[in-house]
Amino acid sequence: MGEFSVAGRRVVVVGGARSGRAAALLLARRGARVVVADLRSQLEDAAPLAAAGVTLELGEHRPESFRAADLIVVSPGVPLRQPALDAARAAGVPIIGELELAWRWLRGRTIAVTGTKGKSTTTTLLGRMLAEGGYRVLVGGNIGLPLTAQVDESTPETIHVVEASSFQLETTVTFRPWIAVLLNFSPDHLDRHASVEEYAAAKARIFANQ
Repeated sequence: MGEFSVAGRRVVVVGGARSGRAAALLLARRGARVVVADLRSQLEDAAPLAAAGVTLELGEHRPESFRAADLIVVSPGVPLRQPALDAARAAGVPIIGELELAWRWLRGRTIAVTGTKGKSTTTTLLGRMLAEGGYRVLVGGNIGLPLTAQVDESTPETIHVVEASSFQLETTVTFRPWIAVLLNFSPDHLDRHASVEEYAAAKARIFANQ
């Protein structure tokens, strides 16, 4: 894949919590014109976004704004079935997740861990083992720092150990970890996923490009 660039492009980040803020700030540093859309009427810790030139659209998701985007980045906690995202899909706007966005700029190697139970423990353990072995390691994703908050620290020598949830994996496109781990599987998050099969398909995306 060629060098991914967002310079001069209008990018809407859906969700202004931890992952969304990290994605928005990374996009702004990379030259995008960033809008953060959130259903809440105000965001905590919004000052860094304003300082970076990020526009806030709060209180509602505006289909016209989503349709006008060049790219939409969805935070993991945001359901993918909603009218504004449907409008963007109909207009042909690419929709990716925060994990996929970070992946496109990461350097070095990535170990990704998913599963219904034990992700955080296994991810932490792998990170500590590799660090004790003398490797330069960054641990993040669904644990600790969002992956987009680690992009600027990523080097060719870095091993990224990433906890990946089904919510993060379902919006991946090119994500291709060096090592992918599926610990276990049992029905979960069925308030978000329409069926057990859909949940399993999201988990299986960790292997999609291997």
